[in-house]
Amino acid sequence: MAIAELIDIKGEKIGEVEIKDEVFGVDVKTHLMYDVVKMQLAKRRSGTACTKTRKDVNASGAKPFRQKGTGRARQGSMRSPLQIGGGVVFGPHQRDYSFSVPKKVRRIALKSALTVRYTGYKMKILDKLVLDSISTKTFNGIVKALNLSKPLFVIDQKNEIIEKSARNIPYVKVLRSEGLNVYDIIRHEQLVFTLDALRKIEEVLAK
Repeated sequence: MAIAELIDIKGEKIGEVEIKDEVFGVDVKTHLMYDVVKMQLAKRRSGTACTKTRKDVNASGAKPFRQKGTGRARQGSMRSPLQIGGGVVFGPHQRDYSFSVPKKVRRIALKSALTVRYTGYKMKILDKLVLDSISTKTFNGIVKALNLSKPLFVIDQKNEIIEKSARNIPYVKVLRSEGLNVYDIIRHEQLVFTLDALRKIEEVLAK
């Protein structure tokens, strides 16, 4: 078991908590982190780009001019890629870019990302994160009090007050514990857990 500081929303230390080495102290597998991030980004691609080949272009199939006697290079169709408005050669077509990696690989990659943040002193643990009402100003004050840069907040359950208070602050994101992923951990410079969210993550990943 490793020891981490427990702080309040003012950034003051109020205690210490034990965190599991099985989650925050594993051997970092950067190649698996790469594979998982690549998978996440591939699944986000729309794959809707589509060009028309010569068979798809709506144009006459007639020969544009006679074969000989004009002095021009011979042409057989207005749909030819050589013609303006003709088909596209080897252009993109609709496709599904998504692929999957094994569940075990995803778990190891997530543990690796968490270990990188913990061992790099880029992780904080809050005793709780509570706001009385939706307030971007108040939430931004918490970010400044904790001296955070591009933070990712992880909470244990749905909380519209927190989520809506943070959504308009640049480079700040709030995720529920079940949505924690490798890409968002890497994309944000610092990771902030509530204590309840931390315990949920440990419960799932320490199995």
